[in-house]
Amino acid sequence: MAVDKASVRKILDMVKADGRTSLTAPEGKLVCDAYGISVPGEGLAKSAAEAAKLASGMGYPVVMKIVSPDILHKTEAGGVVVGVKDDAAAKAAYDTILANAKKYKADAKIEGIQVQQMLMGGTEVIIGSITDGSFGKLVAFGLGGVLVEVLKDVTFRLAPTTKDEALTMLDGIQAHEMLKGVRGGDPVNREALAKIIVSVSQLVSDFPEIIELDLNPVFATKKDAIAADVRIVVDFAYKPRPAPRSNEEIVTAMNRIMMPKAVAVIGASAEAGKIGNSVMKNLINGGYKGEIYPIHPKADEILGYKAYKSVKDVPGTIDTAVFAIPAKFVAGALKECGEKKIPGAVLIPSGFAEANEPALQEEIVEIGNKYNVRLMGPNIYGFYYTPANLCATFCTAYDVKGSTALSSQSGGIGMAIIGFSRSAKMGVSAIVGLGNKSDIDEDDLLAFFEQDKNTNIIAMHCEDLKDGRAFADAAKRVSKNKPVVVLKGGRTSAGAKAAASHTGALAGNDKIYEDVLKQSGVIRARSLRQLLEFARGIPVLPTPKGENVLIITGAGGSGVLLSDSVVDNGMALMKMPDDLDAAFRKFIPPFGAAGNPVDITGGEPPITYVNTVKLGLTDERIHSLILGYWHTIVTPPMVFAKNMIEVKNEMKAKGFDKPMVASLAGDVEVEEAAEYLYQNGIPAYAYSTELPVELLGAKYKWARGAGLIK
Repeated sequence: MAVDKASVRKILDMVKADGRTSLTAPEGKLVCDAYGISVPGEGLAKSAAEAAKLASGMGYPVVMKIVSPDILHKTEAGGVVVGVKDDAAAKAAYDTILANAKKYKADAKIEGIQVQQMLMGGTEVIIGSITDGSFGKLVAFGLGGVLVEVLKDVTFRLAPTTKDEALTMLDGIQAHEMLKGVRGGDPVNREALAKIIVSVSQLVSDFPEIIELDLNPVFATKKDAIAADVRIVVDFAYKPRPAPRSNEEIVTAMNRIMMPKAVAVIGASAEAGKIGNSVMKNLINGGYKGEIYPIHPKADEILGYKAYKSVKDVPGTIDTAVFAIPAKFVAGALKECGEKKIPGAVLIPSGFAEANEPALQEEIVEIGNKYNVRLMGPNIYGFYYTPANLCATFCTAYDVKGSTALSSQSGGIGMAIIGFSRSAKMGVSAIVGLGNKSDIDEDDLLAFFEQDKNTNIIAMHCEDLKDGRAFADAAKRVSKNKPVVVLKGGRTSAGAKAAASHTGALAGNDKIYEDVLKQSGVIRARSLRQLLEFARGIPVLPTPKGENVLIITGAGGSGVLLSDSVVDNGMALMKMPDDLDAAFRKFIPPFGAAGNPVDITGGEPPITYVNTVKLGLTDERIHSLILGYWHTIVTPPMVFAKNMIEVKNEMKAKGFDKPMVASLAGDVEVEEAAEYLYQNGIPAYAYSTELPVELLGAKYKWARGAGLIK
């Protein structure tokens, strides 16, 4: 895309010299011209006669608008007249607009009246950009008029964006069908809209001082897309967030922190009930094989280990220092860690920014930056890394090893993660507390887990993202190979501060997270339970080879609820081919129902489940199975469970390996059956038709994002 950056720079320099925070409409038109954004023909009139002459030259009807750097919201000021049909009306409109503007703001600087060709027909949309504190530059798209104002039906992407991503935005709003033409109307030109989105995203990326931009409305027709109004807000003091550390630098430090050969415990204690005592015991009892150095000002030894007054007195190299001392002493000890060239500090103490002590936190961040010590925390429970038998935490030791890495910003959520993981026998590679995130945050963890051969899935709880763009970039890369699941707290919080643009006013904080996380290939969990279930179940399920989902159920009611859940979770029930329908009918009673769901009815013996599931696994047109079991005397829960595992293993040995989930309805015996199924490779849930389908849907979301489903 050829652009004229020099022209835009010249305009922005003029705006800056004038001390203004916004561009006039004619200036906005010139910016659009420089970036190939189509706008209607227009001119600037300085008198009523000149307005009539301009209007007559471009052809009626026209729109007339006030041009003033002091009046940003023109409609509110009575500064817009539409549908001007002749010379007399143009002259009258000029006088009316001028009078209204002076009444609205008596001292407003008025440059004239913009006369603009009036666009007729088409679908009104809004294309814009905002600057978010975490994600930086974002581009937005939505339908214009009432729909976008009332329903907030708008979608966001990180800028700059690609043409393909821009096209996904057109389908990313609730009213996307409107763009395809309704009630005989023409569809819009999707390519033309995508081109404008890409141009806007490039413009705001090239000129970071453009903090808000509105093209509203853009008239989209079958032929083209033209921006009828341009509003640009600038902030010349805006500074983009500095570039994050390089991936190599992050990984080098994180490898030493998470897989240390030697750990110092600052504030180690021999006294039971002290945090420093719990950390020491967990390191020892957890089976950590590296060096442990207790640091204490007076003790000679603690729990059988030689103690040192300072980390500087330790003769060997230290990779990680775990802090278990009051907040007021942390800065001094951290400085000593820096002088000792320890790469990582695990800051368990609270009493920093979360306790209205921002100065204490700023001090430790300064020290960390000065000495290149990476800080985890403060205000955390510590972390576990099971491949190294490392329990650098005051929580109970954890020894169920696996390939799931979890993190939390909250200590309470961290305890829930530990409890669930232990209860569900979910093997973990790591559990990490991030707390105040004074330094190390989610994107640092992603960089580490990406290259960690012991981790296959990453599940994270966060309340905010300190550097959302760095996280999005990392997640986009990591999620191609390893699923990334995020539970974002604060979904219902109010949007950002009042904005000068429509786009800014529409930018509810959670909507931005929703769209950017999706753009980055992240699976979003809606609850703590979902986060934990996804973390446990996604690695168990094989990756589906296609979109065709089939339900086999013994209960019609379960089949209906399972079908609803399939749609709710972004999947589609396979349309049953005639030959496959006939094949299923051979195994089910005449009063059963083939089609999809396949309802085998409740009174069938185990062989009916076996035969139908076998058929579902062997037919290559079916890509995943949802089983709905109904507790009966004829097929008791554990009989069903054992049969399903036998079928699964038999078919897998023959090369038929598909994702299968199960919903079990019945008395308490179904709990044991569900657990048996899960432990043997079929995620199953008693009393729920939602959870198994949500899990399958999450696997599908990841597979699609990673490009694994053709």
